[in-house]
Amino acid sequence: MPVPVAPFYAISISRRAHELKQQGRSIIHMEFGQPSTGAPAAAIARAHQVLDSDGMGYWESQPLKERIARHYAESHGVSVDPERIFLTCGASPALVVALHCLFDPGARVAMARPGYVAYRNVTRALHMEPVELPCGPDTHYQPSAAMIAAIDPAPDGLILASPANPTGSVIPPEELAAMLRLCRDQAIRVISDEIYHGLSYVGPLPTALLLDEEAIVINSFSKYYSMAGWRLGWVIVPDALIPNARALMGNLFLTPPSLAQHAALAAFDCAEELEGHVASYRRNRELMLDALPRLGLTRIAPPDGAFYIYADIGHLTRDSLSFCRALLEDTGVVTAPGIDFDPVEGHRHMRFSFAVSTAEVEEAIARMIPWFAQAAAEAGRGPA
Repeated sequence: MPVPVAPFYAISISRRAHELKQQGRSIIHMEFGQPSTGAPAAAIARAHQVLDSDGMGYWESQPLKERIARHYAESHGVSVDPERIFLTCGASPALVVALHCLFDPGARVAMARPGYVAYRNVTRALHMEPVELPCGPDTHYQPSAAMIAAIDPAPDGLILASPANPTGSVIPPEELAAMLRLCRDQAIRVISDEIYHGLSYVGPLPTALLLDEEAIVINSFSKYYSMAGWRLGWVIVPDALIPNARALMGNLFLTPPSLAQHAALAAFDCAEELEGHVASYRRNRELMLDALPRLGLTRIAPPDGAFYIYADIGHLTRDSLSFCRALLEDTGVVTAPGIDFDPVEGHRHMRFSFAVSTAEVEEAIARMIPWFAQAAAEAGRGPA
């Protein structure tokens, strides 16, 4: 029997936002982790060249795989054979390949709660069991080695994300090392989602491959490289899993878009432009952190990286989905309800993405301050 998969509620809110935009409403999209900057100029220029000269087809770029391997050597000091790298249609198929390669149906896979909606839903869709670990301020909104050790029986796998979605929290290096040691000792296979690497406000972040060469690493051009719509990512697997990963990729997804692969190779040489985007996100983060008390939001996850703020709105509502829908209808600001990321406590949380332009962040704040004040008044209490 097919396994029921919960909706991705932010998608339905976004669909309504696009309807309102078609009606002439001014909409500010803060619901998705989708950079508003677009692909780097050199990547776009390369795509134009390819469109004029190459009929394209099913293809996996060896030069791009070699460039990704070089990236790990230069940025992390890790040697990765390009044959361990599989290019995917974004990070989502990479997650499917990683789970399929490692686990049989019925496997128990641990993950943080709150966490990215697809971790839980894709695991279930593949007939595996998500083991959600409640993470809050006491654990920096991330799992710990002690939490993993306390799971009885031990899980078959663990999905890590640092920086994380929806919180932006980062796993301290010493805690990451402790978790990976524990997983190695207990034969717990690790999937490290590193899609937000490069988007850190607390310094450089290590790849899991530094500490565990058997870990599977997922990454993408969607976030740091600002190429979400190009649908291109990668997954790095251990040597023993190369044949299985190759078979899964060929049967399930064929190859990623040829045009995106050409553009991505050029994007690697756009560091100055891409770091300019990070500077904008840093400014947007500061604006949001300054504005949150004026919205009455004082309980937030630490946005160490990525471009999210995950806020507790429990003093205003017990229905984050209706709350986000009302915010959209009244102000045109689109956000994500916490229930996408946490089926237990998410009804009292919401997520803001500050991957939009600084001008849009400023306008969103101006619209939200009076709206949140009114919501607090209607809730019968002031800001928390």
